[in-house]
Amino acid sequence: MTDVAGVAFRRVGLPEVSLHVAEAGPESGPPTILLHGFPEFWYGWRHQIGPLSEAGLRLVVPDQRGYGLSDKPQGVAAYHLDTLAADVIALAEAYGFATIRLVGHDWGGLVAWWTASHYPDRIARLAILNAPHPGVVGSYIRRHPGQWLRSSYVGLFQLPVLPERLLTAGRCRALRHALTSSSRPGAFAPSDLDRYIEAWLQPGAMTGMLNWYRALAQLPRTEPPRVRVPTLILWGKQDTALQPGLAEASLDLCDDGRIAWYPQATHWLAHEEPAAVNTALRDFLA
Repeated sequence: MTDVAGVAFRRVGLPEVSLHVAEAGPESGPPTILLHGFPEFWYGWRHQIGPLSEAGLRLVVPDQRGYGLSDKPQGVAAYHLDTLAADVIALAEAYGFATIRLVGHDWGGLVAWWTASHYPDRIARLAILNAPHPGVVGSYIRRHPGQWLRSSYVGLFQLPVLPERLLTAGRCRALRHALTSSSRPGAFAPSDLDRYIEAWLQPGAMTGMLNWYRALAQLPRTEPPRVRVPTLILWGKQDTALQPGLAEASLDLCDDGRIAWYPQATHWLAHEEPAAVNTALRDFLA
């Protein structure tokens, strides 16, 4: 997996897991960690890595635990948001980064929100792509039944074994369809999907990926911590899974935040409108 220009790979040992990490950009540049979502891996940032590294950012782009070539610990508890956020800080410490710029999409965005909320002194800037703050999801769904319908697949993912079988059958036919049917035409080329299939079929990967959803049910219903760091939310309004109101509810938790809307983009805006997304991220992060 070395066909993204300027990318090097390394294995980084953390206290609990070992992560497969893609790296790019000058070592002296502002440290920036990019967190992918479900069901992607580091390759989900393929359109951003070149432009952001050329802008001078030092990029660290992991396969998060349970994904791709990274470790896949057993048990739902290993995928609690507190643990996933701790991975981000441990990864920064492994590189010697005192503070980082943090970017997350989808599940990576939930982790980024959680990390910035609980480790504000370690985060210089936060950028989120189509991902709500975990602390607002429950109350928002209770007020907006339409979002509950959009999120109903999460209930299926709570079941043991069956979701893994459904999602890996036929070379992951269901996941391939989920990506292509929820995105604009051309967002995922056949060659891209081949890369995803390879990652999804890694031993233990599908269970690890689904355990992120299973662990979300363990979050306590407490008042979410505010986000004190400068925050940019990028949101594709045609997202079939997440209503735009989730972006606004998340912004309400930010002391210093703003939203950039992409009216024609879906959940996969980084793939659909890479030039606009890259410009927004570069201007905010560099």
